[in-house]
Amino acid sequence: MFSWKSKESIKKEQDEYAAWAFPHGQKQRDALEGLMKGVFPREPSSIALISFLTCKELYQNAMRNDATRDDAIDELLYSRKSYKQIIKKRDMPAYTALVLADADADEECLYPTVDEIRERAVAIANHSKRR
Repeated sequence: MFSWKSKESIKKEQDEYAAWAFPHGQKQRDALEGLMKGVFPREPSSIALISFLTCKELYQNAMRNDATRDDAIDELLYSRKSYKQIIKKRDMPAYTALVLADADADEECLYPTVDEIRERAVAIANHSKRR
């Protein structure tokens, strides 16, 4: 396709998006991709990454609106309906758990284990059923 943007403009946008998606750089991306491979072993890594980044954006948008963390989680689980072509309903609690783990991570990029993410996903699924 034709692009009306300059190479510099495209590069700048890509760099800005990468800085938003992975503010702690490649170390963060590698840690998250490793977790996603463990949580979603049959999912192509590109699909898992797209789903994760979609959820991350939805969560951050909810938090910008002065939502509590529980409200943001509910919003994220509810918003999935708009993204059902990308994110399967059964996978949403796990993606939510990954987003929460990422929100809590700092520059050390110490994330929970795959088993801890799965446990958190079960708790999120149970939480959303009660609300």
